[in-house]
Amino acid sequence: MRRSRPGLRALAGALLIPGMIALGPAGPAEAQAVAGQAEHREILRGQFQATLEGLVAGYEGVAGVHVVDLTDGTSFAVRDDFVFPQASAIKVPILIELFRRAESEPGLLSRRVEMTDAVRTGGSGVLRYLTDGGSALSLEDHAVYMILYSDNTATNVLIDALGMEAVNALSASLGAPETLLQRKMIRPEESARGNENLSTPRDAARIMERVADCALPMTEASCVRVQEILGIPKDGAFVDPIPSDVPVAWKPGGITGVATAWGAVNLPDRPYVLVVMSSFGGDGGALIREVSEAAWRYFSRLAGVTEYGTRVPLDVKRRVGGGGE
Repeated sequence: MRRSRPGLRALAGALLIPGMIALGPAGPAEAQAVAGQAEHREILRGQFQATLEGLVAGYEGVAGVHVVDLTDGTSFAVRDDFVFPQASAIKVPILIELFRRAESEPGLLSRRVEMTDAVRTGGSGVLRYLTDGGSALSLEDHAVYMILYSDNTATNVLIDALGMEAVNALSASLGAPETLLQRKMIRPEESARGNENLSTPRDAARIMERVADCALPMTEASCVRVQEILGIPKDGAFVDPIPSDVPVAWKPGGITGVATAWGAVNLPDRPYVLVVMSSFGGDGGALIREVSEAAWRYFSRLAGVTEYGTRVPLDVKRRVGGGGE
């Protein structure tokens, strides 16, 4: 996502441009026809909801999904209040808290942490391979490593700098009180005690919706930087069905039996948020891919269409202000 990009919902709603002649109120016949088309939209929504329910029911373990249409606020949910372990997806609120805190702590983003054996952590990432005392990265660079490479060393550096309580307070303030950072990365003994990092699909979708809308407790410039870091291209099941030219701000997470993905897809004319979580399973990546493909089919079917379901070029649709719901 480019630095100049506003929130996704703002883009989705910007169908009128300066100097445009607004359309007059619909007459009785036209209003009746448009109202009739609402039934068509309800059919599509019902089909999508049924598809999600089928995918979740067919999963070998336990799964939950929450989807938000950023154009009209419609949501779709299956077991979205279930609590799931998050693996690396819990790194999203850590990223947000870093940029929120930086606004009141000048120099925080540029604060450097030397790479030593004392801070090195195993598991995913590349920083654990650096030489002892050979490098010192800024906290902002650690944030990039945390999201792009899911680097656990970088994540633990940021947890030490920010504090778990602050990250959890941020999540609660965003309407996600069940999103809890409770341990550092790669702490199997803590997991064995049940001290896990947790969230629900509903909570995670609320956080990603705030990211997409730039409705975070920080300036727009800081929010856009959060979008940029989450939007650095990376491979994964979530983005497999999505064309590479569509910006996606997202973070996956996975440990044995658990697969998660939090994402905001900036589909032109129909941006959306999608969260998938699973546990007690095997190939959670396959589920994420199937749900993401279903969401892409649904939203791309709605993008660039009029009230009657005909497809028109987006520049024409925006110029005349038609096709809204």
